[in-house]
Amino acid sequence: MKQATAESKNAAATDVTRCKLLDAAAEVFAEVGFHRATVREICARAGVNGALVNYHFGDKLELYNEVLRRLLSAARIDAVRAALSQKAPPEDILRDVIKARLRGAVSRDQTGWLFRILAHEMAQPTPAMARIMKSVSQPIFNQLCDVVGALLGLPGDDAKTRLCAQSVMGQVILYVLAGPFLSRLWPELNVAPDQIDQIANHIADFSLAYLKGHSEQSARNGKPRHAVRSRSGNAPARNGR
Repeated sequence: MKQATAESKNAAATDVTRCKLLDAAAEVFAEVGFHRATVREICARAGVNGALVNYHFGDKLELYNEVLRRLLSAARIDAVRAALSQKAPPEDILRDVIKARLRGAVSRDQTGWLFRILAHEMAQPTPAMARIMKSVSQPIFNQLCDVVGALLGLPGDDAKTRLCAQSVMGQVILYVLAGPFLSRLWPELNVAPDQIDQIANHIADFSLAYLKGHSEQSARNGKPRHAVRSRSGNAPARNGR
């Protein structure tokens, strides 16, 4: 019994140390990026012995990978995937995706660290970026393009579709990355849970106005709507059908 209690305490202590390292590492990686971050600084902020990074994670890169996995979970990526996979009109899917992404962005303070880390990745990529792109970013972007393409009447891989999908993404990222700056321009703005749905609905309304307008203009010009199909072979529903 005493041995079981001791093992339980040791496991709890290990979990606490691991969490301290992950929190400290996320903060340091967000501030200076992977390449400039040092294990010494991470351990100093965590208040633990410098050898514990190797003990718990193996090396700095594996610690970095674990930080990214943890932050992606905090950002509620699964909620975005669920919104994209639902059977609903594309207008509703787009609105739900925007809400899910913004809600994830403000769900925890740590989520802001994810976007700052990704900004460092754009300047100095690491091997971790290729894994994120392949397993997370690319599949989500492809699904978003299918939804946007259904609204435009264009294939998901059409250049116009991709540009529009990136424009939607850009509006979401603006509020996440530039939130503090926007608050200075507009002090009443509070990118927090109580305003997220209002902001998300604005982004959706703004985006849908263009997407529907472009589709209607194409119809007036005699350009037929394509029979848009997703990469999975399922056509997103249109106009509630």
